[in-house]
Formats: sequence, C-alpha cells, structure tokens
Amino acid sequence: MNSQQAIFAIQQTVMGRSAIFLGEVTLRILLLSAGMVVLAFLIGRFVPQKRRRIKRVLVPFAIWLLMLALGWGLKAVGWDAGVAVVTYAALLLGYVTIINLLFIAIFDLIFPLVRLEIPEIVAELGLGFAYIVAAIAVLRISGVNLSGIIATSAVVTGVIGLSLQATLGNILGGVALQMDDSIHVGDWVQLENGKQGRVTEIRWRHAVVETRDWDTMIIPNASLLAQNIIILGKRQGQTVKHRMWVYFNVDFRFSPAEVIEVVDKALQEAPIENAATDPAPHCICFDFAKDNRDSFAYYAVRYWLTNLAKDDPTSSLIRLRVHAALRRAGIPLAVPAAALFISQDDPDHDRRKISRGLDMRVAALDNVTLFDHMTPEEKARIAPRIRHVPFTKGEVITKQGATAHWLYVLTKGEVEVRLRSESGEERAINTIKAPAFFGEMGVMTGAKRSTTIVALTEVDCFRIEKDDFHQIITERPEIADGISSILAQRQVELAAERENLDSTERNRRLDAEQSRILAGIKAFFGLED
Repeated sequence: MNSQQAIFAIQQTVMGRSAIFLGEVTLRILLLSAGMVVLAFLIGRFVPQKRRRIKRVLVPFAIWLLMLALGWGLKAVGWDAGVAVVTYAALLLGYVTIINLLFIAIFDLIFPLVRLEIPEIVAELGLGFAYIVAAIAVLRISGVNLSGIIATSAVVTGVIGLSLQATLGNILGGVALQMDDSIHVGDWVQLENGKQGRVTEIRWRHAVVETRDWDTMIIPNASLLAQNIIILGKRQGQTVKHRMWVYFNVDFRFSPAEVIEVVDKALQEAPIENAATDPAPHCICFDFAKDNRDSFAYYAVRYWLTNLAKDDPTSSLIRLRVHAALRRAGIPLAVPAAALFISQDDPDHDRRKISRGLDMRVAALDNVTLFDHMTPEEKARIAPRIRHVPFTKGEVITKQGATAHWLYVLTKGEVEVRLRSESGEERAINTIKAPAFFGEMGVMTGAKRSTTIVALTEVDCFRIEKDDFHQIITERPEIADGISSILAQRQVELAAERENLDSTERNRRLDAEQSRILAGIKAFFGLED
C-alpha cells in the first residue's frame, strides 16, 4: 500500500467515526426532544397547573445544544483543549436534562395521577442529590482526582456552614415542615402576632403566606418553626370549619328567650352561603350589662365558616338575617344608654304619623286584586291590624306543609315559589314580584301551605291574619264570591302553564275550581249557603 492509499484509508476511518458520532448525537437530540414533547403533552392534558415545570428541562436542553454546536466549532478550528472542556460540559448538561425529565415525569405527573402526595422539598432534595451524582460521574470520566476535591470541599463546606448558619437553619426548617406533615399548602394559619393568611408555598428558605388584606408575608422557615401557630378550621377527621362570632345588643325590655328564638329561626330556616349547617348557626345571650352602665343585653351569633377566605361577607349575611328577623318581631336593636332624645309633645304630629301609616297600608291593599271587592271603609278597618314584616335575601317566608296563619301582601322585592316533591327534592316553579300577594289559600280555606316561598331580594310585606277577614266576610258574605273567583283564576292559570290547557278546558276548570274554593271559604269561616 503506497502513502496515498494509507492517507485515504485514514480519512475514510475518521469520516466513518465522525458519521457514527454525528448519528449518535442526532439520535440523542431526537430522543430528548421527543421526550420533552410527550411530557409536555401529558402534563398539559392531566396536570396543567404544572406546565411551568417544563422550563426546568428546556433551559439545560437549550444550553446542551449550544455546547454541542460550540464543540463542533472548536473542533473545526483545531482547538482540542477547548473541545474537551466543552464536551464534558455538554455531557453534564445532557445528564441534567435527563434527570429533570425523569423527576418531572415522576413527581409532577405520575404521583399526582395516583393521588400520592410527596412534599415538594423532598423532590427538590432528590433532584439536588441527582445533580451531585451526575457531576461526580462526569468528573470521574474526565479523569479528575476526586480525593483532592473532597478534601478541599470539606474545608470550604465548614467555612460556608459557619457563615450561612441562618440560611442553613431556614433550609433545615423547610425540610422539617415538609417532612413532619404539620402545615400544608392551602392551610389557613394564624401567627403569634394575630395575622391570618393562607399558606401558598413552602420553599427552601421561607414560607409564603397570603393575608386577608391582599398582602403577602415572607416568613423564614426557622422563624415559623419557633412560633406557636394556629391552623384555622382544621380538626382531625373533620372538614374545614372555623367558628366565627357576630355580636349585637338588645334592650332589657325584651326577653332573651324570645330574642334567641327569633334569631335562631331566621338563621336555621334557610342555608347561608359559606356557613355550615352542621353545627348550625345559633344565637346565645353573651352577657348582661357591664358595670351597671349599659341598658341592654349582649348577644352573639356563633356560626362555622366553611370558606375561610369569605369571613367578612359571610358575617355580613348573618347580620342581615339578624336585623331582618328582629324587625319582623318588633324587637329593635339597642340604643346606646348615653343617647338623649328630645321631642315636642305634639298630638297633631302623632295623629299625622299614624294617618300616614294607615294610608300606606290601605294603598298596599288597593294594589292587590284580592281586595278589589272590599269597600274603602272595609280596607280601612283592616289596615290598623296589618303588620309590616321585612325579609332579607334567602330567607324562608312560608314553608310547604306548615299551618297557614297569615296572608302576605308583597310591596317591595321578589320572591321565589318552590315545590317539594315526594322524594324530598325541591325545585323552583314560579317567581312573584311586587305588588302581589301570596299565602291566600291557607288563610281563606285553612289548607296547609302548598309551596315554600323564599325571598330572592330584600323584601317588604304586610302580613294579614285570618281573624282580620272574619268579621268583614261574616257581615258581607258576597265578598267570598269575589275572592273565590280571583283565587280560582290564579290556580287555573298556574295549572294551564304546567299542563298546556286549551281555552275550553281552562273555562271548565275555572268554574269547578271557583265552586271548590268558595265552598272551602264558607266552611272555614262558618258561612251559611
């Protein structure tokens, strides 16, 4: 073989090895790229909240590609020393990319899918340990003397440990918080200074707590461990509930038993958003006058908050219920004892005030078709006995199956009519807007409440008792005919909407329904045919 043939053979060998090396590198690039694409797709599909973790792979992968390109460039210019350094750096970055892919697949994809909760700091420690192992492996491959590095590292570690005691304490504190499973991300906590907030992150050095004031507290882990911390709403084996207090005062002239009964009924008849039904909210007599200075008793509502972020809005709903319930019962909130009221004794003023109240009640009756057959004098006779009753949003005004005591004249707001089936399921079937009336069938015929009426907004009503009708209907029985006609028309209209009745069937039912209701009114009020 001559010299030219030898040179050609060497060139062929080098080109073959280069082709093999280039093929291996290309395969690695393709495999890592495919792995990242598949992992990104799976995370986006099953755990989209972890998408930001993909950046942990993209950064070392991009630098790895850059190192590979730099190595090829240095090789092209013949700088062999630089090629070696860049090659080992690229090898380390390749290991880092693979480690990140594996850790993200295990800790951010597989574990959440199988409902296995691993503290984040454990994953971080494992990742750091894997980095160290990868670095040692690359150093061994490069021929570096590891014993000298370890000896030097021990000295450096001692110096760093002395200078970074506080930081290391925080890191160990973070490990302890995660490992003992005492505080979790999402817990609401109260610190020793009284600040409350929700834990959003537990990092290596500190914990992040978002307060109710829309602020964020950064608390060093060591400091967090040194405090007595209250985890709000957390009890073993129970759902999250935190007891809350709402205070109010009522004059001594009203019985505490009556106040408690009125408030308890208002709080427990209908659910309140973000307030637990078990234990149910209830009222207690908290205290009497202090130091003989106050002329009222102290009351409090205790309720259990289920969404700890909604403390003030839920307490506000409780206050609305309490205020409306006390107004309905004619129980005013207490006036401070130091208040002084001076009014001129003016009989004409009092008469005008009473007259305005009566006119308002008569006007309410005039707006309701049920009373069209009554004369102005008859309405004026009923007006003084009508009682104003307010309701707040969500309160139950009448309950299906209950005994009917009152007819309601709706003067402000909107209510919802609900029907409970035999299976116990309740559904809305109608809404009533002011001016209107409801609860008439029970008052006029003695029937049980056929539906439940719930306030959709702030509602004002006038409540009329059955006895208020008795004398007028007894004196003028023909009123019963007009009332029965109006009630029958209302019943048939509801039936027509539900059953899609034609005009013939509607008229037939109207006559039959009026006869039935009229008979019921006469029997209930003891009228003769």
